Amino acid sequence: MARGDLTDAQWAVLEPLLPKGKKPGRPPTWTRRQLIDGIRFRVRTGIPRRDMPAEYGPWGRVYDLFRRWQRNGTWHRIFTALQARADAKDLITWDINVDSTVRRAHQHAAGARKKGSCRRSRPAAPERYGV
Repeated sequence: MARGDLTDAQWAVLEPLLPKGKKPGRPPTWTRRQLIDGIRFRVRTGIPRRDMPAEYGPWGRVYDLFRRWQRNGTWHRIFTALQARADAKDLITWDINVDSTVRRAHQHAAGARKKGSCRRSRPAAPERYGV
């Protein structure tokens, strides 16, 4: 287990929130825990997908799981469930910050008349050499 991987306690909380597999048959080569640790490693470090360490599984499989769950809303459901759990234990402080700063735009940015309000500058006269 690498330094940033899920601990056993974190995995015990996360595992029930994951979707169950629907297909019976051959067991997967790579466990979901390894693949999720691979997703977390890539997000944490920002490395290119193809540079994924081998301990997390093939980069294509890690990316496939990430995108599939992103498209079907699994990540959002996991986040919502974990957030609700943390909120129930009062681990989240819900502070609201309202900024009442008022900025004024220039009159031209607000749709003011652009023609006639100021004169265009005349082009500079060509410089004469030798005079």
